[in-house]
Amino acid sequence: MTDKSLQALLDEQPNIVDFLRNQQTGPNVYPGVPAEYSNWRDEQRSWAESAVLFNQSFHMVDLRVTGPGAFDMLAYLAPNSFKGFVPNRAKQFAPVTPEGYVIGDVILFYLAEETFELVGRAPAIEWVEYWASTGKWDVTVERDERTAARPLDQQGYRRNYRFQLQGPNAMAVLDKAMGQTPPDLKFFHMAPIRIAGVEVRALRHGMAGQPGYELFGPWQDYDTVRNALIEAGKDHGLTLCGGRTYSSNTLESGWIPSPLPATYTGEGSRAFREWLGASSYEGKCSLGGSFVSDNIEDYYLDPWELGYGIMVKFDHDFVGREALEAKKDQPHRQKVTLALDNEDIVRVLSSMLQTGDKAKFLEFPSAVYCMHPYDAVLKDGKTVGISTWIGYTVNAGRFLALAMVDADVAEPGTEVTLLWGEPDGGTAKPTVEPHVQTEIRAIVSPVPYSEVARDSYAEGWRSRAA
Repeated sequence: MTDKSLQALLDEQPNIVDFLRNQQTGPNVYPGVPAEYSNWRDEQRSWAESAVLFNQSFHMVDLRVTGPGAFDMLAYLAPNSFKGFVPNRAKQFAPVTPEGYVIGDVILFYLAEETFELVGRAPAIEWVEYWASTGKWDVTVERDERTAARPLDQQGYRRNYRFQLQGPNAMAVLDKAMGQTPPDLKFFHMAPIRIAGVEVRALRHGMAGQPGYELFGPWQDYDTVRNALIEAGKDHGLTLCGGRTYSSNTLESGWIPSPLPATYTGEGSRAFREWLGASSYEGKCSLGGSFVSDNIEDYYLDPWELGYGIMVKFDHDFVGREALEAKKDQPHRQKVTLALDNEDIVRVLSSMLQTGDKAKFLEFPSAVYCMHPYDAVLKDGKTVGISTWIGYTVNAGRFLALAMVDADVAEPGTEVTLLWGEPDGGTAKPTVEPHVQTEIRAIVSPVPYSEVARDSYAEGWRSRAA
């Protein structure tokens, strides 16, 4: 890294929390696609009733990791087990700091011997890049940057296209696009298929509470595969999903996309901060919401809070193992869905239709207004958890929030409130207008909220068995 380090930038800040809460960045953008192809209501409805095509080709970072040391390095950085992990498989990859807090969450694809691809938000990928730079393993890393962070003359292409085909009619669409029955793959298994004469890699995956496929391949086949899928979907209600709708799909599947990377403090990650540039994701990301603490470590999350405790396996040596062994038997907040009270939502929205004090505006379908939202969840006026994603889904007919709450209030049916809006009229983020805080009643509900997701996913954090 040639610019000032992240550590040097943080050393200049009187308070890291204030620095992040007043950053001039809003929520993650979803470039490369229109905000809406039709309208976000129909686009949401399609993943529950017919089929939807998500275009993931533009908004995520891809990191290719190759070499004889790739498997060992990635296993050393992962709390989950690599036993039985072979080519044509994938897994969630959520590395932790030496102190046992989650850095980020991406998907790790095992493409071939000594060849891996990590896809998702930047923090976990930067952590891998740092460890590769230490020279402890014989590996090569090749980063393919997300479109929004690329120079203008490089925004028209990527290394790979990446589509998600989801919904009850997804299999019928893929069948027609292939001209034959798709392979019957287990969850997170991959296989090569052919669409319109070109080879495509298919991963059995799921988003938005529905099973489906992730389809990816070399960029030159982008139009060929996309056009074939659209044509095949005409008789099966296939709907294209725009950027406005995309970020709301997680409300039903229960995946929390926004844990703050836990690398701003801690001696165990100091060398990483000294290696990482100030212009990195961590140096520019924004923090917001009603939960406010002077200590940045109060925003850090462990695997159990995110629902990943079931994936933690102590069958190998990995960064953070000792810390997680100490945490595993301690009380943990539990991930839940909050079903927000319709009357209170109407009250918040109606404040827009008057002069004077107004509540923080609730955007449809995603009400997330920063990169890392943290809202306080209250019970009898006491903070009992944090909400980290909020929005509306037409399939539930209400606003939902993904939260982590204390175990004694995690039972479905428990009544809590969500403190909506920032204190003191709001921070300096450009997505924050002057407003007053208000409480929104909520009912603790299962996660995933979608019953289909709880019944059909492989055993893990999303499944009923877990």
